[in-house]
Amino acid sequence: MSALDPNERRLTRALYRAGIRPHFRWRELRLLLVVAICLTVGWVSLESFRQGQIAIGDAALLAVYLVALGVIHVAFVVTGRRMDQILFPTAGLLAGISLLVMNRLPQNLVVQQVGGMELPLGPLQLVWILLGFSLLAAIAIFVRSDGWLRRYKYTWAAAGIALLLLVFVFGSVVGGARLTLHIGPFSGQPSELLKVILVVFLAGYLAENRALLSSGTTRVGTFTLPPLPYLLPMLAMWGIALAIVIVQRDLGAALLYFLVFLGLLYVATRRAMYVLYGIILFLVGGALLYVLFTHVQDRINIWIDPFADPQGAGYQVIRALYAFGRGGILGTGLGAGLPSVGDVPSIPAIHTDFVFAAIAEEMGMLGALAVLGLYLVIAERGFRIAAAAADDFRALLATGLTLVIVVQAAIIAGGNLRVLPLTGVTLPFISYGGSSLLVNGAVIGLLLALSDRGVEAPPPGVRPNAVVRAAQRARAVGGRIEEALS
Repeated sequence: MSALDPNERRLTRALYRAGIRPHFRWRELRLLLVVAICLTVGWVSLESFRQGQIAIGDAALLAVYLVALGVIHVAFVVTGRRMDQILFPTAGLLAGISLLVMNRLPQNLVVQQVGGMELPLGPLQLVWILLGFSLLAAIAIFVRSDGWLRRYKYTWAAAGIALLLLVFVFGSVVGGARLTLHIGPFSGQPSELLKVILVVFLAGYLAENRALLSSGTTRVGTFTLPPLPYLLPMLAMWGIALAIVIVQRDLGAALLYFLVFLGLLYVATRRAMYVLYGIILFLVGGALLYVLFTHVQDRINIWIDPFADPQGAGYQVIRALYAFGRGGILGTGLGAGLPSVGDVPSIPAIHTDFVFAAIAEEMGMLGALAVLGLYLVIAERGFRIAAAAADDFRALLATGLTLVIVVQAAIIAGGNLRVLPLTGVTLPFISYGGSSLLVNGAVIGLLLALSDRGVEAPPPGVRPNAVVRAAQRARAVGGRIEEALS
């Protein structure tokens, strides 16, 4: 309380007597104001280009989104959460850029019936963003213990494998990859959820066996390895990554899972040789898959020379490169790019796989670098949370969750730029897709929960009223129930 000025102290006492235990988040509020200003300028720029004069147009989508960010901020303040104050505004700016881009692209790229209404791309993306951020807020506010994650790591692993098998058996093929699972009227990509499940399992397993894995006691020729029984989960991860490539034809998910695994393995053991062994195994497996499967050959050949088939397999990559070239350093401006020729998108998957190219065309190299910079901010905050964690499990969990977002962004940006083979992963918080937005919202929510330092103590001389005492008893009972379930 000593950091609060007298007015804030009086307000805090008044709120506490009313049953509210606030923790003012001034840095987060200031950053959210910057987010609101940036998105408003972007919206006005887009509408002004469309109408040929300075105009704001119908800003209902933007207004709803900014109000939602404000409501979540107030919820964090009122519930007294002392969490990281930079992650949420960063995710908010990324999702706001997504809203601008989806509103700018041809709206008939995606049209769905929701509650009797027909929603085109922009409004539909807003719905998914709001659902994802609602999940973010719920997890950040209500998740206080990690026991339900820590103690059931093998259950989570089994659930992840079962999910993978469901996709193998019942998944539908979209764009040449078996990624989508349909359950009644709902559909989604379980690979998005699987990446979080695997991080939970790996964090629990590596934290539990860190000492044994850090000491190489088994020699195979000149190689020093951990005890053989503890190698099985690592080999299983290698097998899962290759199986995903074979059955789902999803190079992006396989690369993401394996890179996150190698990152966590290095953080847990600090042995760079294990990472080297993993890279060698992955390259050997990839070479074998290249020889055996034509779809792997197609992806690699497109990456090496997309101009070999410019009107066919290499069309999307070539069009993305042209978009980067048109954008230059400063970009063409919002609304002044070439997302479509008539009713045909210039890049078929511009709202999913190639949204980074769309951003680079209209916001230029500087805009694209700014977007990548936001992911670096998430990386810095996530690793800071991991460094301050109370134990190995929380540290590894925060590291893995951070890597999920950052590595995924690097993979899709590299694919757009032809630095890496083109993959089917989404750009977190920006690409269209409900599964991706929900899961990434959950990831940021978990990171916020891991960064929490508990509810702030009441001001001196203020006795909790009946409402507060009842809430304290409810939290205590809930904590005991959660402990029993864990």
